[in-house]
Amino acid sequence: MFYSETLPKSPGSAALARDLLSRVGDELPTKLLDDARLLISELVANAVEHVAEEGEIGVSIALDDGVLRVEVRDPGPGFEFVERAGDAGASDRGWGLVFVNRVASRWAHEPGCVWFELRP
Repeated sequence: MFYSETLPKSPGSAALARDLLSRVGDELPTKLLDDARLLISELVANAVEHVAEEGEIGVSIALDDGVLRVEVRDPGPGFEFVERAGDAGASDRGWGLVFVNRVASRWAHEPGCVWFELRP
């Protein structure tokens, strides 16, 4: 199964991306679907909040042999991921990629795209 949507760069797009996951929801264990909802929300919210360039957000969802792969594309130049050093004194913000790093089976980023995979 493969689904792809283009979303506006607006605060409501994280919810739209979660809705896109419902197309494969019946094929996934509940925990995997819950993890996917969290991670896709974080990636889309990051694109909305941190990408200064104008443009839309692309979201692709592929399910193959039980492996879910989600890609979020944006018009930004990319970023460098730095793992947070603990949470002592940390703010409530800035945890999106930490969640992706800790929850996803695999993930990566390149200019304009972040993807993750979840396996049962």
